[in-house]
Amino acid sequence: MRLDPRRKNRPSPRSRNLKVTGAAACVAAAALLLTACGQSSDSATSSATEAAKVLPQKTTASPSASADLTEAQQERKRVLDATKTTFDDAATTAVGEVAGGKLVDLELEGVDDDDRDESPSPTGTGSPTGSPSPTDAASPTGSPTGSPTGSPTGSPTASGSPSASPGAEGPVWVAEVAEKDGTIHTVRINAVDGKVMDARVDEDQDDQDKQQTARWLAEATQTPEQAAKVATEKKKGTVTSVSLDDNDGNGVIWSVDVVGSDWKKTTFDVDAKNDTIVREETDND
Repeated sequence: MRLDPRRKNRPSPRSRNLKVTGAAACVAAAALLLTACGQSSDSATSSATEAAKVLPQKTTASPSASADLTEAQQERKRVLDATKTTFDDAATTAVGEVAGGKLVDLELEGVDDDDRDESPSPTGTGSPTGSPSPTDAASPTGSPTGSPTGSPTGSPTASGSPSASPGAEGPVWVAEVAEKDGTIHTVRINAVDGKVMDARVDEDQDDQDKQQTARWLAEATQTPEQAAKVATEKKKGTVTSVSLDDNDGNGVIWSVDVVGSDWKKTTFDVDAKNDTIVREETDND
């Protein structure tokens, strides 16, 4: 019996042609896909670049240092930035104007709300009032620095003429200095250079006012400087006012105003006999 040899399975020419054609189609499709992806990426990059040219980048503006301050706080900052003569220096200068005198009141004009409501009205023969408008503002600090160029001396007169025009030289310290019998002298001091602008007897006093002032001074065993120290130990800041007053019939007090770094004003009532704080109030305006 003759056996025919087994035929090998070989693809036909037609089958080979179909496979080659399919592979070529796959390669072409892949090439088209890669080209499309590249074009999409380039188009997106180009679109982003064009958009950046048209739309400027947003910038966040930094708020000014005084943007969040109230009107009262801005005014305190303005006055204190221009003040170079400290409370202690102004007190020493004021007392030096009255022989044997004692300080009963010292205030930096323009810091208190009532001062801002008044307008300056300087004259050559009267005691000027009102708040100054300093213009040479320095960099803000917690407290003004500097000291007066000297402590002028001399006897005040009832009709002395001021040596400078109030308001023109910047902020002003206004002091009340009492003689032993209670007679009060008003002394105005330039808060920039520390010089006396005006010194005169307060002509509005009567005998009863003088007696009351003399009595309060006799009861006050602590000085205004000591009261100011007590207040600033409780709150760091700049002393802008110290005034001798009655504590509702319970002795006498030194009322001390301190402006802190937040430009808020806190008033301390300090017992004028033992330096204890009997009341504290902060003005948030």
